[in-house]
This record gives sequence, C-alpha cells and structure tokens, in this order.
Amino acid sequence: MIDEESRSELITYREDQAKSTVREAEFLLQNDMLRGSMNRMYYSMFYMLQALSLKYQFESSKHTQLLGWFNKTFIHTGKIDVKFSKIITKAYNLRTKGDYATVFELDKQELLQMFGEMTEFIREMEQFLKAPLDN
Repeated sequence: MIDEESRSELITYREDQAKSTVREAEFLLQNDMLRGSMNRMYYSMFYMLQALSLKYQFESSKHTQLLGWFNKTFIHTGKIDVKFSKIITKAYNLRTKGDYATVFELDKQELLQMFGEMTEFIREMEQFLKAPLDN
C-alpha cells in the first residue's frame, strides 16, 4: 500500500507519461510509422487508466485486469459513456494484433480517426482525475 503523497506523485507521473506518449503517437502517425503510432495511442490511454485506477486505489499492471476494472467501475455504473470502453478496447485489440500477428496491415485513415478518439478518451479521463472521489 502506498501513502497518499506517493500516490499523488504517481498519478501525476502517469498523466505526464500519457501526454508524452500522445506526442509520440502523433509524430509516428505524421511520419507514416503506423504500427508504432497505434502502439503509442493505446499506451497513452493505458497510462491514463493507470492514473485513474491509482486515484481509486486499484493497482494493476495487467492490461485486461485494468480494462475490466474500468468497465466495472465506470462503464457498467454509467459514470462514463460506453463509447470510451469501445475506444480503448479497439485500441487494445489493434495493439495486440500489431504486436503478435504474423501479418497485420494498418490503415492510416483508421488511425487518424483513432487518434481523435484517443484524444477524447484522454480528456474524459482527465475530468475524472480532477473530480473529487465519489465513494
């Protein structure tokens, strides 16, 4: 269990990590490095979810566990629109295919759309990070 000061510092670190990763994703996308861009888009959202989960005292480095917690805590309760679950799930699936599939082609137009969705996801998570805990 981490103390509140350390928790707060780690939340800030994860937020900064997410924002830095957004810039990486944008650079890679602009330079037609699609696989890397897709990976960075997913990880920017993953880092924001880690920040959010820290705020709510849930800790996991496992992707599916974190996604499950997010869906249970925010999506199924109606606190966050289901579209945000769909955004990160799509990114997770594309990232997994990109990392592990033998052959996997990406479409730049799809990734441009995904970049917009990622940006919206990041903004939504920032709002919950700024809001008081709803216990």
